[in-house]
This record gives sequence, C-alpha cells and structure tokens, in this order.
Amino acid sequence: MTRVDLNSDLGEGYGAYTCGDDAAILDIVTSANVACGLHAGDPEIMATTFALAKARGVTVGAHPGFPDLWGFGRRRIPFSPGEIERLVAYQVGAAQALATYVGHRLTYVKTHGALGNIAAEDQSVADAVARAVKAVDPGLALLAIALSAQVRAGEAAGLEVHQEIFADRGYTEAGLLIPRSEPGAFVTDPAEAADRILRMVQGAFILTASGRELPTPIRSICVHGDSAHAVATARAVRDRLEAAGVTLAPFRP
Repeated sequence: MTRVDLNSDLGEGYGAYTCGDDAAILDIVTSANVACGLHAGDPEIMATTFALAKARGVTVGAHPGFPDLWGFGRRRIPFSPGEIERLVAYQVGAAQALATYVGHRLTYVKTHGALGNIAAEDQSVADAVARAVKAVDPGLALLAIALSAQVRAGEAAGLEVHQEIFADRGYTEAGLLIPRSEPGAFVTDPAEAADRILRMVQGAFILTASGRELPTPIRSICVHGDSAHAVATARAVRDRLEAAGVTLAPFRP
C-alpha cells in the first residue's frame, strides 16, 4: 500500500498580522512546517501553532528561512555558508524550544523560500543547512526538495532524509521549482493539483513543464499555506489520494 505525508508551511503570520488559515489546514495535513521567527512567525505564533498541531495529532518541523520579514524570506540574500549554518541552527533551536514548551516534539527541518531554493542548487549551502541540523540535533530528519542538492547534503551528513514534491508549483526540466516570476510557476486549480499529485505519487516521478517524468522517491507533498487556494488544494489532494487507496500519514511520526 502506498503511504505519503501531506505537509504545509504554517505559523507564517507576525504579531497582529495573520497569514493563511492554519486551523483549517491542520485539519487536513499530517505534518506542519512552522516558521521560526526570521522570515515570519514569532514566539506567540510559534507556540500557538505547535499547540494546535499537537491537539490535531499533526507532526511538526522547523521551517527556517532568511531574516527577511519584508520579503517573506523569498529574496536571495548573499550570506556565506557559515552564516547560513548559524542562521539555521538559531531557528531550529528556537523551534525545538517552543515545541517542547507546549508539550510537542520537533522531528524534522525543512528550509523555506529563497534559502530552500538556493540549497536545492548550491551544494555548499545545502551542506551548511545539513551541518546546522546535525549540530543542533542529529536525531532530526531533513525534509528535502526531491532530486536536489539538499538530498545529497543530508545523506552525506548522516541525517534521515525524506524527499518532497509540491502540489501547487510547476517544475523545470531539471526537476527544480519554476521561479515564481516565470510562467507556469503556480498550479492554482485544486482539481488540477490533485490530479497531478496522484499521477506523480503513483508513478514515483516529478512531472516537468514539458511533461517529462523524472523518477524520484516521494515521501511528502507540500501545499503552501499562504496561498488563497491553500485549504481547497490541500483538501482536494487528500481526497484524491485517499480515493485512489493512498494512505496519508506523517513521514516521521
């Protein structure tokens, strides 16, 4: 029987500002990637999100990004690998502390936005992320963009690595995400997203913009929590997979 995780990036408000419907998403997903306070989030939002995830039986991970509240962590900032290593360690530690504070347990790390995209392409940055995770807690898993440098870095560091694909994003011919500024970057129709994901999960491949199929293990599926269609897409993906006999369960209980 095929088993796959469904995750979403949550806790991405800041202070009085909310972002997405986290409560609704947590009724659907099996894992939640919680912002750690630099690209979004703060101690109050982090604690609330971890507590709500615990109440819903949802596994939680740290979602570290660049210190870029204005750009939501989606702008490329030229930090050195050493600086990135410490930025990631700082955020993972904060997430681990607040998850523990509410009685939950952090089990993995997934990089956010521009940091994640750079780590998918640049081996030195991917290695820095993996070193940070291992230094803070070698028992944490790494949720990595499938077919990317993140996978190689995590495996080389001896971390438990799980590969993810994206329900609401298009793929280049190299198997990486199409930049948000380019045509084909987004899949906005929930039904289309669900159909694509079922095809990729059943075939164990990434579907590129041209229709190429790039084989890869798939342990998790991401639906971005900040989009207007996030809840509908997450529900459509879950319903479509379950109707096809796919079991939804955390990749790291």
